[in-house]
Amino acid sequence: MFVSDWMTRKVFTVAPDDGISDAIRLLKEKKIKHIPVVRENRLKGIISDRDIKEFSPSAASTLDVYELHYLLAKTKVKEVMKSKVRTTSPDTPIEEAARIMHDFSIGCLPVMEDDRIVGIISDRDIFHALVDITGVRHGGHRIFMPVPDRSGSVKDVADIIRKHGFQLQSILTSYEKAKEGYRNIVIRTSGKGQFGAMKAELQGTYQDVRIKKG
Repeated sequence: MFVSDWMTRKVFTVAPDDGISDAIRLLKEKKIKHIPVVRENRLKGIISDRDIKEFSPSAASTLDVYELHYLLAKTKVKEVMKSKVRTTSPDTPIEEAARIMHDFSIGCLPVMEDDRIVGIISDRDIFHALVDITGVRHGGHRIFMPVPDRSGSVKDVADIIRKHGFQLQSILTSYEKAKEGYRNIVIRTSGKGQFGAMKAELQGTYQDVRIKKG
């Protein structure tokens, strides 16, 4: 799964010398939160609804409403935008894009290819990817459990699930918050099988098995 699979390809942009009122209008009309700032097909910055909200109250504290509207009309995007922009590429793994956004507390990444902006990926796109990758929309049973960190341990669990008539819809594994020598796995099943028998065998074979019946 790569950024190219989840990014938004139609990107709305503004220029550095556009008025901030143009950016506000675009944010509202397109129901978006971030707008790349581009000049001659080159990325120069990014402006967000947060940037505008942070700018407006500071001005509003000393101006009346008419003066504030006048100020917003004459203020340029380049005066409010963030000029230091973190970007990604279409072939970046989706989880790496999510890590960058999480670690730097940013809501989107412009997607660049050959110094051109070809898309944008936002926190909303990341949520979409997570929902699709886990298969939660398709229902099924969700099985969480720690397994020994050895070759074949996930296969052993999968064999039990299949033995009782279920298919594997998704498998996620992680060492985060797992005991030493173990890793946590989350398996979502599909199909109809013998739920009671599967649950009994898993809980009789492994510890801390948590199953949410779909």
